[in-house]
Amino acid sequence: MLKSSNSPLRLSVVFRFKNVSLSIITDKNTVLNSFKLNILIVLAANTSQEYDAVIAVCKSLFLKKTNDYGTAWRILRPQSITDQLFIKAQRIRTLEEKKVSKIDESITSEYIAIVNYCVIAMMQLQLTETDPYELDSAVVENLFDGQVKVTKQLMMDKNHDYGEAWRDMRISSLTDLILMKILRVKQIEDHQGATLASEGVHANYQDMLNYAVFALIKLNVA
Repeated sequence: MLKSSNSPLRLSVVFRFKNVSLSIITDKNTVLNSFKLNILIVLAANTSQEYDAVIAVCKSLFLKKTNDYGTAWRILRPQSITDQLFIKAQRIRTLEEKKVSKIDESITSEYIAIVNYCVIAMMQLQLTETDPYELDSAVVENLFDGQVKVTKQLMMDKNHDYGEAWRDMRISSLTDLILMKILRVKQIEDHQGATLASEGVHANYQDMLNYAVFALIKLNVA
């Protein structure tokens, strides 16, 4: 907190950057709003860079597996992908609670898997039954980039409205949000895709992907 003996002005602005928190307060709304705006612009730019760095890690692994296995994931129906996402998210939650893992797969690797399964789910929704099961790696990369581009823009739009609130969230909360989204998707799938007032499955996959990226940023993958 900064104080001046010559002025009643008291400064306090909340600054968040990764694990660093600095609190400064002001009684002057114009000063506060201007400073907050500048901070959010800096953080938004940093979030964009961190997001891209995390996606680069996930994409690299995805393309390596594509090289090894081809596009075997094309055989998966949407419900199967949703169940795979559930398995990954449930394991993360179990590890968060038990603190012990008996197999050599970390929470970080599970979040990376969630990102990639979400992309697979969205690519499957984009592709049709007339598209071949075995896709060229260049086609897969373009599909991957296209889905991530739209999903990142959604994140940036929401980030603008919510003001980087995710930075103050616990990773365990992001895990729970992903599980909640998965349960929503399962319910929509059980209703054959019909909804009365809710977003469709694609929007839920986008949210899950973005929550997983936020968790990976917090885990210092970026």
